[in-house]
Amino acid sequence: MDRPRLIGIALIVISAISFGSGGLFARPAYDAGADWLTLMAWRFLIAGGLAWAVLLARPSSRRALLALPRRTVLISIGLGVYYVTNTATYFAGIAVVPLSLAALIVYMYPPVVAVLAQRLGRPLEGTRAWAALGIAVAGVVLAVGGIDTSAAPPIGALLLVVAAPLFYSVWIIVAARLGGETSERVGHGSDEGATASVIGAVMLTSTGVVYWVWNLASGHPVLPADVPAAAWPGILGLGVVAGFVAVQAFYAGSQRIGAAQASLVSTVEPLWTIVAAGILLGERLNPVQLAGGALILVGVLLSQTGSGRGGDNGEAMPQPVVHLGED
Repeated sequence: MDRPRLIGIALIVISAISFGSGGLFARPAYDAGADWLTLMAWRFLIAGGLAWAVLLARPSSRRALLALPRRTVLISIGLGVYYVTNTATYFAGIAVVPLSLAALIVYMYPPVVAVLAQRLGRPLEGTRAWAALGIAVAGVVLAVGGIDTSAAPPIGALLLVVAAPLFYSVWIIVAARLGGETSERVGHGSDEGATASVIGAVMLTSTGVVYWVWNLASGHPVLPADVPAAAWPGILGLGVVAGFVAVQAFYAGSQRIGAAQASLVSTVEPLWTIVAAGILLGERLNPVQLAGGALILVGVLLSQTGSGRGGDNGEAMPQPVVHLGED
């Protein structure tokens, strides 16, 4: 295996672990008295600020910023606004739902993306994507059905966690069309990476603007003086690690190995979250939920492996820009 590919895989693993740590940073902030709306405002302010600092420090990124078409800018802003749906449902849900369970449910998105990508690209003729989706949904049913009813989280919180990957799947399809990435374009040089970093910074900024307007317009306590001091370590970790590092590592890694393989490597995310939640938070999944998690991962692997062609009919299809569970 060549060095760029090894570096790409390592970067995707770092990205997956960073994204998967988002809930681990959020939980102590929740316990300190901050809520998800405050956390999201600061997460995207920190991540967006760091993204712009890195972008402006690189000559290639500054050139890409000046050359970015107005239409691409507007679409990027729109994607950032829409991204609020995914982050809001996930982080509102995990305020109540155990992180290990949420990690399993959210990771049904790759099979959903596989189906949407084929359907939007051309009429679906193969069976792989549908089989992957069916297996993943069965896994979600088992994972949710295995909850101890005596300590079950509210149904509304569970529905929020289930909604998160559905919102995210639509976001991925639109982002893929914006990026236009295909497996043949992997490793085409620094210009594409610079453009991706500009788009990422614009999207992070627009998401942050929505959250800040939401907080300030509703009179929500979001200013530094309103945030409990004990919540700041979690907020900083969420912004730096689960925001800035996660996004930058994903774009750098997927540029080297391609989005399809990046999606496959990213299956370490729910495994990391489950293990870390067990060690740090004392969460445990029962055997039924573990069986559901295994089915979800099988569905993910089935949706992301194969000949590298669209569906089962052999026609090459664009690969969606897929990254990680919550985001």
